[in-house]
Amino acid sequence: MFRHCFFRISDRELAKDLAQETFVRTWEYISRGNEVQNLRALLYRIANNLIIDEYRKKKMLRLEEIQESGFEPKENGHEKIEARSEALNALRVLHKIEKESRDLIIWRYVDGFGPKEIAEISGTSENVISVRLHRAMKKLKELLTNDE
Repeated sequence: MFRHCFFRISDRELAKDLAQETFVRTWEYISRGNEVQNLRALLYRIANNLIIDEYRKKKMLRLEEIQESGFEPKENGHEKIEARSEALNALRVLHKIEKESRDLIIWRYVDGFGPKEIAEISGTSENVISVRLHRAMKKLKELLTNDE
């Protein structure tokens, strides 16, 4: 949950707070006697709503703030610098595409969800998710290629 919030918000402390609040609200929802058929979908729905609320409070964070938050690729020396540069470039380009496409890419490649799980979380069919994900990746590749 933290990783999902972090990649959406790009602020480590705020992501921790949002992840914690997600679990608190989920617990409150369940303790009120509400039935939960898919806990994972509920968690991500609550987290996404909290993230949306946060975006409403603040403007989108600048890319430089990602560096301050401690994002570190695992390579050493020159490879580490190059990997960090590529990661920052990919994040910068990722923020250029529309929110829905960005969310799909994060869910699929950062959070590791399959199209079926993403469909459950978003309330859309698996087929629609697969098509949108394909289009989002195509757009991201175009932007990365044109950016070089």
